[in-house]
Amino acid sequence: MSDEGKLFVGGLNFDTDEQSLEEVFSKYGQIAEVKVIKDRDTMASRGFGFITFENPDDARDALQAMNGKSIDGRQIRVDHAEKKSGGGGYGGGRGGYGRGRGGGGYGSRQYDSRADGYYRGDSYSRGRGGGYGGRSSYQ
Repeated sequence: MSDEGKLFVGGLNFDTDEQSLEEVFSKYGQIAEVKVIKDRDTMASRGFGFITFENPDDARDALQAMNGKSIDGRQIRVDHAEKKSGGGGYGGGRGGYGRGRGGGGYGSRQYDSRADGYYRGDSYSRGRGGGYGGRSSYQ
């Protein structure tokens, strides 16, 4: 199974679960996996997830049809999931879910803990971790 069929879905309602996400996207083709990312401590949705289609063409169709649409009262963003270099995780376009080095971040500024604690870039990073949103500029 190729990563070409994997989509990032952001802006999810915190009540949207994997089953409801699969119901919405399954009309575009056979789905191999649906994953809503949850907070490790609270197990609450973090507002984004991933959908992997068996066929990459189905993923492209779903992206074109669903990007900017509304699910459970929230406008979603759909993008191809991009494999992050240097440490794992996937992201959607400019930010996204990341683990290890090279993840995303929160908000609009990046905190660089290696350079005497000044801000730079577009996202606030949590050390080596990642997060949702902004540009992934932690190096």
